[in-house]
Amino acid sequence: MRKISLLTGAAYIVMLVPSFATDDAVGPPHTHGDDEIIVTGSPLAHPEHESIIAASVLTEDELFERAASSIGELLRREPGVSSTFFGPAASRPVIRGLGGDRISVLDAGIGSIDASATSDDHAVAVEPATADRVEIVRGAAILFYGSSAAGGVINIFDGRMPDSVPEGGVDGGLRWSYGTVDDSIEAAGGGDVHLGKLGGADLVIHGDGFYRETEDYDIPGFAKSARLRETQAASGPAEPGAFGVVENSDLESKGGSLGGSLVFDNGFLGVSGKVLRSNYAVPSGPSSDEAGVRIDLEQDRIDLMGEVNGDFLIFQTAKLRVGYADYIHQELEGTEIGTTFTNEGVEGRFELIEKEFGGFRGADGLQVKYRDFAAAGDEAFTPPSETTQIGLFTVREYETGSWHIQIGGRYEHTDYDEKLNGRSLSFNGFSVSGGLGFEPAENLFFGINLMRTERAPAPEELFSDGPHLATGAFERGDDTFDKEIARAVETTLHGEFGPISATVNGFYTDYKDFVALVPTGAIEDDLPVFQFVARDATFKGFEVQVEADLFSLGVFDVTGLAQSDYVRAKFSDGGGDIPRIPPMRGLIALKASSPHLDLKGEVELAAEQDRNAAFELATDGYAVVNLSAIWRPGGEKDGLSVQLRADNVTDEEARLSTSFLKDTAPLPGRNIRVALRGTF
Repeated sequence: MRKISLLTGAAYIVMLVPSFATDDAVGPPHTHGDDEIIVTGSPLAHPEHESIIAASVLTEDELFERAASSIGELLRREPGVSSTFFGPAASRPVIRGLGGDRISVLDAGIGSIDASATSDDHAVAVEPATADRVEIVRGAAILFYGSSAAGGVINIFDGRMPDSVPEGGVDGGLRWSYGTVDDSIEAAGGGDVHLGKLGGADLVIHGDGFYRETEDYDIPGFAKSARLRETQAASGPAEPGAFGVVENSDLESKGGSLGGSLVFDNGFLGVSGKVLRSNYAVPSGPSSDEAGVRIDLEQDRIDLMGEVNGDFLIFQTAKLRVGYADYIHQELEGTEIGTTFTNEGVEGRFELIEKEFGGFRGADGLQVKYRDFAAAGDEAFTPPSETTQIGLFTVREYETGSWHIQIGGRYEHTDYDEKLNGRSLSFNGFSVSGGLGFEPAENLFFGINLMRTERAPAPEELFSDGPHLATGAFERGDDTFDKEIARAVETTLHGEFGPISATVNGFYTDYKDFVALVPTGAIEDDLPVFQFVARDATFKGFEVQVEADLFSLGVFDVTGLAQSDYVRAKFSDGGGDIPRIPPMRGLIALKASSPHLDLKGEVELAAEQDRNAAFELATDGYAVVNLSAIWRPGGEKDGLSVQLRADNVTDEEARLSTSFLKDTAPLPGRNIRVALRGTF
């Protein structure tokens, strides 16, 4: 029986404090002309078309159009971004084949302070339902966000600490949706209220909340892939497993935040509190025919943010951001608690933006992290540890005519104290980058970025030694690892040629002591042994995206989109391919837009992935068709939108090669989704 009815879901929204209409995410102004400002790639914000690094923005309208239950699934169709897909609830982004501790998922510039990087079955404690803006940085962002951003950054903004006064004193929004593939209901809402003057400042209060519930999701065939069924049958009698559904894949999540800011003429100071409660099922992996576990997750979080604009010494802006979180999740095996993970952490950033002088400008910053992590129980594959990290960074830019020059550097000190065996390790990392941008015409920009980065190994890479049932592996770390060193070159081209705009990114990274989790062929505790190894490796590839204004048909303007991305990753010593790398992918879309109605059709394409690591099965390619329509009864300026969306229209079996569960949990089958959004 469903735990809440449609009316109950609607009532739940009404009880929430009125976030979705506000476009006031924390940071600098969002737009520059028709181009989105990127605040994540550097303290010195740039429009998308002038960014030397490969970065992009998803706006509030785009987030509504592609709403998903996890950050990984929300972004999976972005160029260069795939997902770990550990069921609908636990799905972290994979950028250019890199995941885990190398991809930093940020909450308005501060880490998620959870256990999601420790294992693919651990959900990210940042909720897409309350986001109004997402920024994506592809490639190393170590300079500004530390070792955990060696492969890229996903920065999610929800505006819960307002930086401006809402027009008319109040703005906000409500959203509700229902999906057929998993009988899902999602309800969310929030907003800002101007309460008046407090001294010389305006007091603005923000509140938001959400509720999501799903059942096990439907699929077009067997949960086990044909290759896995054949492999198991070759070893003896084996059950084919579930058909038409991925068992143990349901979820229930809820949460909300309450915050407020004092908004001054030259800045703001805000504080917020946030709670998250999630109970979700984890499908079984290929090494088990038993029912998977459930995870009961809780996080309580407090954040502080402030910004001051005004000349002082050589600076013009100061920014402060601090977050504290207390996180716990319990892995339930039936009614028994198998393992308990806890993570109490604090992270802070302080940035100073310098005045521009003769074409020169710069920024300096300090970042501090502390994490007290523990795992206790049957699946405590990594021991308790404390992490302390301090980073100092600086960036310098010079602009003259059509040329843009950027250099930056970071020093980072990391201490690990492993509590079970009393091991203590320290790492000092130095990372530098230099970029050159050339804008020969107003509508054309070329950038090249060279970097050398050093990443401290993550605690699980150093200290793991135990069974990890969710991934179906016995994982072993190696505490003799040194720093992971990467030398990389990245290029980007942004161009507008009449009705056509295009972005092309290319990258090549040469790693020394790249840390990867690889199978050994051994068996321990009835599980295959996976060992963290440090070996030289190379990653190379590209992303390309082309958009075009095609023609007009009555009241409709028709546009087209085509994109593709590719990653080739292998060990340099002849050791073969790196595991869980995405294949070449593509997307083709047509959209017809009018003031009242938008129609869209798209095809997601993925090639077969047969460049696999040892003991890793190949993954078939797929073509998934999605259709959607968004109706605005009152036109573009009205706050009401109704969406009807059909995902995977042909009920195609699709599996992600980046997922540990690719052979037991395909992507959902055909899904009809209806969604309502109202803003005010």
